[in-house]
Amino acid sequence: MNLTDIEIFARVATTGSMTEAAHELRLSPAVVSKSIKRLEEALGARLLQRTTRRVMLTETGRGYYERILPVLAGAEEAQAFVEGRTAAVRGRLRVSAPTSFGRMHIAPHLATFMNAHESLEIELLLNDAFVDIVAEGFDVAIRIGELSDSSLVARKLAPVRRILCAAPSYIEKMGMPENLADLDRHICLPAHNGEHWRLSGPDGPVALRPEGRLVTNSSEVVREAVLAGMGVALRSTWDIGPELASGRLVQVLRQYESPGDVGLFAVYPSRNFLPEKVRLFIDFLARLYAPASYWGA
Repeated sequence: MNLTDIEIFARVATTGSMTEAAHELRLSPAVVSKSIKRLEEALGARLLQRTTRRVMLTETGRGYYERILPVLAGAEEAQAFVEGRTAAVRGRLRVSAPTSFGRMHIAPHLATFMNAHESLEIELLLNDAFVDIVAEGFDVAIRIGELSDSSLVARKLAPVRRILCAAPSYIEKMGMPENLADLDRHICLPAHNGEHWRLSGPDGPVALRPEGRLVTNSSEVVREAVLAGMGVALRSTWDIGPELASGRLVQVLRQYESPGDVGLFAVYPSRNFLPEKVRLFIDFLARLYAPASYWGA
């Protein structure tokens, strides 16, 4: 048994694919396969369950994986200390992010980050569903909302403020609502059919189920609809900051906003073995989003 075999196993476990691990480690799939076999023989246990499409950790493999992470983290830190290259990162960083947020607030800043780390490749996949980052081999996911209990580790990057808004043309036509009950006579634009709007107001938390003539599963369609004067929407200020500043949208029912537990989070598989490339990327986003004025509202 040697450290190289353990490192290869950890990469296969993280990516869920021998082919992907081989690509990231710049090895052939045959070398990776032999390394895993050699490690399993040395341990006398099967660590991976192989299928035609991917590999999955066995129960023994998962326990072994969790226990070797601190060892690998220590080895990586020691090597970085000796070589004096803590900022030198290589390989591929796989990132999952929500579609609109990724397009608006990650993609424009990738050049800055990648220019600072020229040996690093980034694979950014945008998806509004909550992906299983371990099963799908992501290094980090950017998520927006209330963070549910999870075996994953999360770092809050910024608060997220959601407000009710509408276009001036809509307000001119339908009038400005003065309380939540007034929304019953207004056209609302939920992002998903059956969605509940959770708000916090003068009397505490409230939840209402908005109804309207437009039904869509696309948050970006709702954004275009509210800008076109089709109704009232609940939007994040990161999404509509410039429109609020220019007057294309106005805030409705200012006394109601999203609860304070809504935030922007970076989520990753383990605290014990955080690759340098992941730490640097999360730190970069945290610095980027830290100013209160970043969203423009």
